[in-house]
Amino acid sequence: MPSPSADPGSARITALDVLDVRFPTSEHLDGSDAMNPEPDYSAAYVVLRTDVGDGLEGHALAFTTGRGNDAQAAAIATLAPHVVGLSVDEVCADLGTFARTLVHDPQLRWLGPEKGAIHMATGAVVNAAWDLASKRAGKPVWRFLAEMTPEDLVAQVDFRWLSDALTPEDALEILRRAGPGRQERIALLLERGYPAYTTTPGWLGYSDEKLSRLAREAVADGFTQIKLKVGACLEDDVRRLRIARETVGDDIRIAVDANQRWDVQPAIDWMRALAPYDPYWIEEPTSPDDILGHATVREALGPIKVATGEHIANRVVFKQLLQARAVDIVQIDSARVGGINENIAILLLAAKFGIPVCPHAGGVGLCEMVQHLSMFDYVAVSGTVEDRVIEFVDHLHEHFVDPVRVERGHYLAPVLPGLGAEMHQDSLKKYTYPDGPVWSSRV
Repeated sequence: MPSPSADPGSARITALDVLDVRFPTSEHLDGSDAMNPEPDYSAAYVVLRTDVGDGLEGHALAFTTGRGNDAQAAAIATLAPHVVGLSVDEVCADLGTFARTLVHDPQLRWLGPEKGAIHMATGAVVNAAWDLASKRAGKPVWRFLAEMTPEDLVAQVDFRWLSDALTPEDALEILRRAGPGRQERIALLLERGYPAYTTTPGWLGYSDEKLSRLAREAVADGFTQIKLKVGACLEDDVRRLRIARETVGDDIRIAVDANQRWDVQPAIDWMRALAPYDPYWIEEPTSPDDILGHATVREALGPIKVATGEHIANRVVFKQLLQARAVDIVQIDSARVGGINENIAILLLAAKFGIPVCPHAGGVGLCEMVQHLSMFDYVAVSGTVEDRVIEFVDHLHEHFVDPVRVERGHYLAPVLPGLGAEMHQDSLKKYTYPDGPVWSSRV
């Protein structure tokens, strides 16, 4: 790890605390899909504590769906010896080195490398460091990133295993090309927000009546795209997609999401049966690791688009999906890869290949965090919101100190410093598993 400053008076990271926080969303089947029929949205919640006089802290989380959140929290806890004692000044001044040193630890790499619970743990700690640094700078993360120089942004990226597709020189060219108009885009973002779509109507466990009602409400709220979960029963999916299309009309995009349920040929056959209802994209049609399978599905289904990314472990798989022309939509996730640094790399890869990024945000805290990445992309990388939308799910935002704000089908740009992942202390106390009162009362 980077050596802490020799100055004994410098501020330090004094603790890395981890909580297992779970919400009983399975009670109403919120979040239900073909692979997660009864999820309990959960957060392995991280706090980086410091001895800075004003109580400066960094907050972030790794998202899971219930059982196994304890394992994710344990993975995060293993990183504490690598973080506690570091100089706050040095970490905040060089987040690229901080991230790379965590990722490249030679013993931790045996648990990956760069995949699984340990890489998600690294991402949570890295994101907490970004939250810490941006709070220290007095800026929301999207603006903290967007106001960095191209050279500073390139310094955040680990180009190992990417150079056949993206070099530092490529990245500098992309970022410099987006330089003109940055301030105008910041102003537009603060005025209009960033386009959103909603999955709120589409959970697989919802009744037809609830689907229709929520789809109608989504259109009234200004959303121009909704998403439905599919993949459990073809007959049910045909009926549900027909109801949704009849409810919202022909001008609203309807995306569908199989959550990795199918093999390649079943994905093609199933989507051909849904094609009469004009699905805009099929999300996660097969295994997130099956690059060639995604390419086969994409070739067979056009003009239906193929989208994936929320379960992809690292930037290398994204690189190969783009090289193989296997996706039309890149879906980053704020809590899946190795944190903001790796997501910067993925945004740059998508810009290099001319593919739009539409983040996944179906889970606790994901909307709050990932909005910063899309807004940074608009201001400093792609320079456009054309065919770009951030997923919105209307669950659990009340537990956050700076909850996401969506109006007229747009995310409003955060103005408070940080990443937005900090939860209310009362929520942490109530929903900590298994001893919080919400869970202890269920025993």
